[in-house]
Amino acid sequence: MSHTEADLVQLLHTGPFHLALRTALAVRGLPLQRVQHHLAHRGVKVGVTSLSYWQQGARRPQRPESLKAVRALEEVLQLPGNSLLRLLTEDAAREGVERPAARSYRSLVEASGAVEELFAELETPADGGLHTVGHHERVRIGPGRELVGRESQHVVRAHRDGVDRYLAIHHGDPGCDPSRVRVRSVENCRTGRVRWHAETGVVVAELLFDARLRAGDTHLFTYGFEDGTAGPSGEYLRGFSFAGGQYVLQVAFDEAALPVRCRRFAQTSAGAPRGGRTELTLGGRHRTVHLVEQGVRPGILGIDWDWS
Repeated sequence: MSHTEADLVQLLHTGPFHLALRTALAVRGLPLQRVQHHLAHRGVKVGVTSLSYWQQGARRPQRPESLKAVRALEEVLQLPGNSLLRLLTEDAAREGVERPAARSYRSLVEASGAVEELFAELETPADGGLHTVGHHERVRIGPGRELVGRESQHVVRAHRDGVDRYLAIHHGDPGCDPSRVRVRSVENCRTGRVRWHAETGVVVAELLFDARLRAGDTHLFTYGFEDGTAGPSGEYLRGFSFAGGQYVLQVAFDEAALPVRCRRFAQTSAGAPRGGRTELTLGGRHRTVHLVEQGVRPGILGIDWDWS
């Protein structure tokens, strides 16, 4: 479908933001790579993936650096000042405050794309030469119902020679500021390069081992992420691309913010329905729930909870 200047004028008046942006790009005849180049010349760094999400309506720019990019977009696309920014405000007002609940299929796909992008930037394949033997993950939910942080004790086995690092992934809740997420190297590893994707809240951290593993060698290391930058959390999940060993997930709640209900769930893929539902009972001095999976298969495992 072709777009005209009249279409653009109308959409800049009525919105929504993503349709106005998509039409402006079409009318000006600018591919996203070219737009990214123009923004960079103005000192604004934004990925082609983010621009694509914005014009599809999959994501809405919200952070200060993203709003700065929108302001620069108005210049690049020769639009009236504040025209796109005004539409963002109006779209948000129409939708109201969204409750951060279960991650949507769209958000999981976006995060997966961001991870692939960051892995490519670090020149590391998805299969880093390691199989998981055991993984015990502890998640902490704070008094404001936010994901404060998490810690992993991880046992891996190398399936080829020369492996000396592991790429850890953190996907923050909606509203997470990945630039403020802190990586902790606790035991038998040290932090290398850290990259993040602002729009999806994804952080990828390179954890370096002190020695190169030979095929068959095992390595135990502990690391964590300190977050606390997002709003209320309603779940924690982990995706598995490959089959692995035992996985244990423990979620601890602050006494000032206890959920009324907790459940274990499983999904065969991001788009599949959630199954394997099991009610979990809060227990222990630290108000925790947990799940144990003896032999992980590709897919998603997690725990979700209700606050009311």
